[in-house]
Amino acid sequence: MQTLSLNDARKLILLSQQLPPKAQSGSSLANTQHIIEQLGYVQIDTLSVVQRAHHHTLWSRNHRYKPSHLDQLQKDKKVFEYWSHAAAYLPMRDYRFSLYKKQAIKDGRQKHWHNPDPKLMVSILERIKNEGPLMAKDFGDASTSHATANKNAKNKQAKKEWSSNPYKQALETLFMRGDLMIAERRNFHKVYDIAERVIPEHANTSVPNDKEYAAFLVVRFLQAHGIGNASEISYLLKNIKPIVSSTLDEMVEQGDLVRLSVNKMTYYALPTALDLLNKPLSRSKAKILSPFDNLLIQRKRTQALFNFDYLLECYVPAAKRQFGYFCLPILWDGKLVARADCKADKKSGVLKVISLVTEPTLKQRYHHKQSKFMDALEKELQAFAAFNDCQEFHIQQSLETSS
Repeated sequence: MQTLSLNDARKLILLSQQLPPKAQSGSSLANTQHIIEQLGYVQIDTLSVVQRAHHHTLWSRNHRYKPSHLDQLQKDKKVFEYWSHAAAYLPMRDYRFSLYKKQAIKDGRQKHWHNPDPKLMVSILERIKNEGPLMAKDFGDASTSHATANKNAKNKQAKKEWSSNPYKQALETLFMRGDLMIAERRNFHKVYDIAERVIPEHANTSVPNDKEYAAFLVVRFLQAHGIGNASEISYLLKNIKPIVSSTLDEMVEQGDLVRLSVNKMTYYALPTALDLLNKPLSRSKAKILSPFDNLLIQRKRTQALFNFDYLLECYVPAAKRQFGYFCLPILWDGKLVARADCKADKKSGVLKVISLVTEPTLKQRYHHKQSKFMDALEKELQAFAAFNDCQEFHIQQSLETSS
């Protein structure tokens, strides 16, 4: 088993994740499509303290990215929405492998969180087949509940009523089963259509077997992340870890994977991945990352490989927050070295950095480089402000070192 240093492992991971981004040629839209295909998915999130996570994740890898790119790629049938470990945009080339989960839900082998009325599902499906794409508000009293929930997002009862709405439950179940897909979004609201009208004409619609699906998960994860293990590859996927583990062993025996020891832990990589170590990694640029960025969505992995203990504290009571409501990790010199609690105030045109907190390693190991870090961070903050439709940024709390 080959041993890989922690620094080399981090370099391999970052290059696979396309962070920080290199200079790009070609159209910005094509680059966005390439990034989604490289990452395997981009998580969708509704939080909008700063630009939403799916846009932020793509912008971090393509400074020419525009939020309209996702709409265009969805329209061009280059990406589609479904469930990865969470709601996500996925490359259309991987459509066939979404059928594994869809079929399991349809057959009852995998439970879904709703138990809608079957007659209502049939009725909804027929309406969309006959009338074309529809939104939830086009069905019965769903529009009333939706309006109520949006008008007062803090009203828990309104949210409960909306989430238990029979039309919404039926739509979501039809979506998770694969009968319906999301054709587009209008003001971030889903527009549903039958799957046959959303996917490309010649899409592969054969359902993969267990071995095909496991091999797909292994290859896609390692392409995007450089190294991985069975737990990481099967993250939040039910009943799949055993077959992923056996697939990893089989692929090693066949020479399709290599085992690596990193920090006394066993990982796997594609044989060609190690060639990336011969390529340079941009260390002078700072990158402000989304809490839902692919690099750090698995917090245990982030802790093990980057020694960065991260928690999104918007779900934590205010009195118990350590770093702030919406703290964003900051990448620099191949490491996660700081975090900034940010909020985009579009009315004033200011990106507010409520607090900026560095990791102890920045002071201990880079004391002589802290000015370089701040120079890089200020450039990134200015770019991030513009991405959030702000003209400037203000750091409200002086730089402090976390304990």
